[in-house]
Amino acid sequence: MKEYCKKKHLVGIALALLLTACQVSAETKVGEDATYLSYFENLPFRLDVIKLPVFPDRTLNIREVGAIGDGITDNTEAINQAIRTISEQGGGKVVIPEGIWWTGPITLLPNVNLHTESNALVIFDPDSKKYPIIETSFEGLNTRRCISPINALRADNIAITGEGVFDGSGDAWRFVKKGKLTESQWNSLVKSGGVLNSTKDTWYPSEESLRGHQVSDMFNNPQNLQTDEEWEAIRHWLRPVLVSIRESKGVWMDGVTFRNSSCWSVHPLSCEDVVLTNVKIFNPWYSQNGDALDLESCNRALIANCLFGAGDDGICIKSGKDQDGRDRNEPCQNVVIRNNTVLHGHGGFVVGSEMSGGVKNIYVDNCTFTGTDVGLRFKSTRGRGGVVENIWIENINMADIPTEPLLFDLFYSGRSAVEDLENPTAVQEVIPPVTEETPAFRNIYIKNVKCRNARRAMYFNGLPEMKISNINIEDIIVTSQLGAELSHADGVKMNNIRIMQEEGPNMKLTNSKNIVINGKEYDEVGKQALILK
Repeated sequence: MKEYCKKKHLVGIALALLLTACQVSAETKVGEDATYLSYFENLPFRLDVIKLPVFPDRTLNIREVGAIGDGITDNTEAINQAIRTISEQGGGKVVIPEGIWWTGPITLLPNVNLHTESNALVIFDPDSKKYPIIETSFEGLNTRRCISPINALRADNIAITGEGVFDGSGDAWRFVKKGKLTESQWNSLVKSGGVLNSTKDTWYPSEESLRGHQVSDMFNNPQNLQTDEEWEAIRHWLRPVLVSIRESKGVWMDGVTFRNSSCWSVHPLSCEDVVLTNVKIFNPWYSQNGDALDLESCNRALIANCLFGAGDDGICIKSGKDQDGRDRNEPCQNVVIRNNTVLHGHGGFVVGSEMSGGVKNIYVDNCTFTGTDVGLRFKSTRGRGGVVENIWIENINMADIPTEPLLFDLFYSGRSAVEDLENPTAVQEVIPPVTEETPAFRNIYIKNVKCRNARRAMYFNGLPEMKISNINIEDIIVTSQLGAELSHADGVKMNNIRIMQEEGPNMKLTNSKNIVINGKEYDEVGKQALILK
């Protein structure tokens, strides 16, 4: 890998610049540590050290504008007034002290650091009427949603820092599938109110929510609604992401905890210079669409020392979906992901499935995934388009993976990998031509990965018309029930691969070519499977 910023005098210059900038704000201590600089060393692509936001030495405690932390008083106006005041004065820190702070949506403004002190708990009002419906993007499509509990639009130089907790009151918004709960949990949920669908296997918090599901052909995005009244009629279905930061430069989150989101938790979209350090995100494992982090169409980002437990994907890279994503044409690129842990989720590190604007220059290092449905998950489907390339992943430890530690799935169904085990996606026999709607995954480098206790060691499921290409894997140890399976791959090189499966073949190859496994070459394999024991 290319050495970057390693010479001593360059490190000294960069550190001096960071120290100078950090003198303005005591909250940028992470930038004073040489560890922060080390995140940008030895990268396989050039990425300058991302400068953290800088704030004037100006502080306003929300109590000073009338906020009351009793868990009862509505503090929406007080918190937003404090943010407006500090931003209009040129920037600084808005402090949320110890207490329980009940509030509606909070809008971040330029040059504001929203700082939570120890034992500060911010709980967002679950009443959907408190969250106006706005034009936005969700799951990669242009649509409408309720405004997010924490939101920012074109707000440069912002931060959310401290030791506090933000609770999104997600249980009041989410629908829940019966199969994700125990019988007693399901019975309690049904008795609490809400409505069931016609098959009695999905609970909705209201008739309004169920109605929204019925008009949503594109996963969770309603279709063919023409009037404001039609959107208002399904407001409860329009679950907001907990933190939505759009089109902003200089975004930093440090130390805080986000929990119980109604769907995605943290969603930076079309942003530059995004840094998450020491952030914790937790959603219930049954939470539908309960992703931890969705970094979408962003340029230059660092995700370091974070702890996630998700109801869906953990750390996910996206860039828009289908035509809307291709029209936006903003790749997610130049991202460093280091020293993170994902405790639960559909995937530990994930690319897609909304990647129509492309994904490139992503480096993942020194991460741990325990109990995630998949470890390293690459997913897309026909119609997306977009190119995923130049991905480097190393030093990954995993345990107790119900499906695969490494998965390339170009026939993504919209379900979790575990759900796909029960209801496999039918593979289309007619091979379409390659167009702008054909996704491509290529030039991916993975090394030093260990996994104990997986179902299947690896699964590559490429497209016949656009095979997964130039995948380089080395120094892998996996214990699993089943071996690896490769289909529709071109130019896969595996070196020093140890798969210790309990049953079946070690490796199965179909419809692939230019495969090298531990020094042995396989030029081309057709529909007749090649079994390697």
